[in-house]
Order: sequence, then C-alpha cells, then structure tokens
Amino acid sequence: MYTKKDFYYDLPEELIAQEPLKDRASSRLMVIDRATGKIEHKHFYDIADYIESGDTLILNDSRVIPARLYGMREDTGSPIEFLLLNKKSLTDWEVILKPGKRAKPGHRFVFGDGRLKAEVIDIINDGNRLVRFEYSGVFENILNELGEMPLPHYIKHKLEDPERYQTVYAKHNGSAAAPTAGLHFTEELLSSLKDKGVNIGYVTLHVGLGTFRPVKADVITDHKMHSEFYILPKETAELVNETKKNGKRVISVGTTATRVLETAGADGLPLTEASGWTDIFIYPGIKLNVIDGLITNFHLPESTLIMLVSAFAGRETILDAYKTAVRERYRFFSFGDAMFIK
Repeated sequence: MYTKKDFYYDLPEELIAQEPLKDRASSRLMVIDRATGKIEHKHFYDIADYIESGDTLILNDSRVIPARLYGMREDTGSPIEFLLLNKKSLTDWEVILKPGKRAKPGHRFVFGDGRLKAEVIDIINDGNRLVRFEYSGVFENILNELGEMPLPHYIKHKLEDPERYQTVYAKHNGSAAAPTAGLHFTEELLSSLKDKGVNIGYVTLHVGLGTFRPVKADVITDHKMHSEFYILPKETAELVNETKKNGKRVISVGTTATRVLETAGADGLPLTEASGWTDIFIYPGIKLNVIDGLITNFHLPESTLIMLVSAFAGRETILDAYKTAVRERYRFFSFGDAMFIK
C-alpha cells in the first residue's frame, strides 16, 4: 500500500524552469532503459536515435485556452479570478474562483468593463463553481482578448510568447494546462521522424486540474481524480492496433496521451474509437496494456504524474533517475527537460 510520501524527492527551487529554451528541441533528454535501469544523457533532438521505423508516436493535440480571467464582483467591486476548467455548454463552465469561499449561487461577476458577465449557478466538485456566462459575439474571441494563459503557479516569470506554452501540433481548444511533454517537438523534428518511417497518431485530452491536482490523501488509493474529456479517433485506434500487430512499439508523448490510451485499453487490445470523460488514476500496481515507451517531463513530488511514470518504469527506477537529474542539474516541470523511458 503506497503512501504519497513514497513518491517524494528533494528538489532545489532553482531547478524549476521559469521559461522555455529558445529552441524547443535543445532541451536535455534523459534516456532510461526500464529493463536495466541504465541512464543516458542526451538532448531532445537525439530522440530519433531511439525511435525505429514502424514505431508509433501518440501525441495529444489539445490546445490551451487563455483560461484565466480577472474581474470583479458586480455588487461589491471586490476582485475575482476565474480559472476555466470544463466547458459544459455554450454558456456554462466549471471554474475555480479565487477567492471563492463566499461565491454563492446567484452572485454575479463582470470582466472587461462588462463585455463578459458571469453568474454562479451551482457549487460542485471540491468547491468548484458552475457558472453561466453572458456576452455578445463569439465567446472564444472575447476570451482571447480578456483571458490570460494559465501558467502553473510555480512559474513566476511572464511568458513573452504565449505560443511557447502550446505544442506545435496543438489543434483543438480546451485545455487549462499544456500537455508539456510535447513542447519539445519542432515541425522539423516531427518531419524527420516521419521520413524515418515513424508513425504519428493523435488523441485529444483536454487537460484540466485532474492531471495536476495535488494528492492530499496519505494512502494514494484514497485520491480521487477529476474527470477530463478525451477523444481517441478511429484512425489512431487502428494505427495502434496495426503497430502492435507488427511487433513495433507504441510510444506515448506525455502522461495525458497515456491516460487516453490506457482508458481505451483498460480491457486490453484491440483499441476501438472512443470518447468521453476519464478519471483514470495510474499508479504502481496498475497494469498498462497499451504503451511500450513514454516521453515525459520531470514531475512534481508526490503528484499523480510521478505515480503514473512509476507505474510504467518502477518506483525505485524513477526515484533513482530523479536523484540523478537533480545531481546533473536538469531543468524541471513544464518548461524543463525531458525523459524517454524505453
């Protein structure tokens, strides 16, 4: 029975990357052989040396929306911050409010001199609110004008170019955080992989707080994940099945793509087209049925993300690798360096 302390490691604050590198692919890459525990130190542009013709990369093509809004309460003028999580309808969203404890159904808020208004409709999961927006025009256009990119709390620097918090293949709007393992890819690197005969498949998982929510329960099995919306297209399911049939590897780019594949493959292969909400929680002892390799970043201590990675590679292997990364001064978290587990 694992506790969250089983996934703790010491991290000096100065190793938390505050901004992205100028060249996406120049980040460092730790390569781990999960069978032997051997570690190699490379750069991300070397990834093609480890992926063979016929292997398949699965990428999450969700796009981050400017999901953080600053406004004020309509009656008192007191400041409020909204973080948009899940779109429920054309007008209704699940949001986190700060400060939110006093926000009750019927309370109203305004943003951008009244161009956007919102009313609290209900109190839902863990104190989140269901709110209904009022506006004229196209909501996405208003959000692009009034909203800000919702960078993680540990990034203190202002991001000069918001596109650096998007993958180069981001397509479908809906995430409150980037699927950061994919930030290392450039168009040129993806083209070189395709030229080598590597297959590229796409899934969509709109990243909410389910992925990043802190584990508060001491015993990790008591932790409840928030649901996130996913799509596994027919062509991607067929690509995974064909790759497996040919004896080649399915390599997931990031924990979010992994959660889509393992949700769809919970009962084994073959995969079929699927979409819906997933609250899958992967930790050591949970069998992974689909992925054969994983490209990922370095994750927060005691997070569900480091637990997922440990389920794939083994807890001791991962914690040893993280100690090595700290000693070798790797850069951590969203804008940090990468790891390939083969």
